[in-house]
Amino acid sequence: MATRSPTSVVLHDLLGNVPTKRVTLGWLLGRLGDRSFGIVLLLLGLLGLLPGVSAFAGVLVTVPASQMILARPGPVFPRRVASRQLETRRLAGVVRRTVPVLRFLERLIRPRWPTPFEATKRVVGFIVLLLGASLLAPIPLSNLPPALLIVLIAFAYLEEDGALLCAALLAALMLFALLAAAGWQTLSAAGWVPGLL
Repeated sequence: MATRSPTSVVLHDLLGNVPTKRVTLGWLLGRLGDRSFGIVLLLLGLLGLLPGVSAFAGVLVTVPASQMILARPGPVFPRRVASRQLETRRLAGVVRRTVPVLRFLERLIRPRWPTPFEATKRVVGFIVLLLGASLLAPIPLSNLPPALLIVLIAFAYLEEDGALLCAALLAALMLFALLAAAGWQTLSAAGWVPGLL
């Protein structure tokens, strides 16, 4: 079985094949192959950490999450979005800043606990969909836990780290349990549902 190249190496090699002036989102996702879901989730998770735009990220994350539930091989965006052009110079700048960070993280995040990522794609997609919905809550700082979990799931997908994926999914379930308990308590206090005896 061939050794999986680190994501930092894949992104670095991408610069050697990039068109001269402009690239499209469709070209970029096509070149990333099986890492395209991980890259998209990582970008949206990082966007979800930012105050003021986390709700927008929560809406956008429904696109890759729903396609994971449908077991699509990679994220597919509408033609208008996929054909949108990006300046090669800007893309190269982002990649050059990202690669050193990824190299540092890859010391901790690496392929382990072999997990059938294709078989678990539907479950992960469902969890990510719920995390995206959590980003819509209009409560200060409530965007941080779900956004961080989306980032962790993205890294697990990028490096096929089954241990990190299991830890992130378990943390997500705990978050959902806390949110459900808080929601039930709020409704009970408002008199909309019977309180606990």
